[in-house]
Amino acid sequence: MAGFITIITFLARLGAGVAFAVLMASVLLQVVGRVSGSSPVWTEELTRYALLYMIAFGAGLAFRTGDLVNVDVISEALPPPLPRLLRLFAAMCTAALALYLLPQAWRYVAIGKMQTAPALGIRMDFVHFTVWLMLAGLAVFGLLRVLGMLAGTEDGKPERTEEA
Repeated sequence: MAGFITIITFLARLGAGVAFAVLMASVLLQVVGRVSGSSPVWTEELTRYALLYMIAFGAGLAFRTGDLVNVDVISEALPPPLPRLLRLFAAMCTAALALYLLPQAWRYVAIGKMQTAPALGIRMDFVHFTVWLMLAGLAVFGLLRVLGMLAGTEDGKPERTEEA
């Protein structure tokens, strides 16, 4: 199981990193183009799509590390067994909702086959795929958190870094 988690985490980080690199290159090209007087039209569109992919890859990672918005002031103040149960319940609800929405998200992706992006000319199903990808990431990392909590290998608390 640890190998699967390592691979899926690496792939999500790689995807977010590549999307961020594309976003940076596109913005840089746009800025240089504006300074020189001839900014390519497609750079703004590519920037938006790269941002969508970066979010899609990063949402599951943020859930895994606990970096998503989390209001735990009340839950963590409760007596010892309750905070863990609430974290487990939240992870189960997140995974269940993401799994429930996946088929509808795929229908949304399919609609994009009939549309094209105005500047880039690519089929919009490649862009709409980000919605499905984000839900899949949340489902996978949510299920991994639930399994980890049930197996006792993790407590569901956010990972603490040196900056925190």
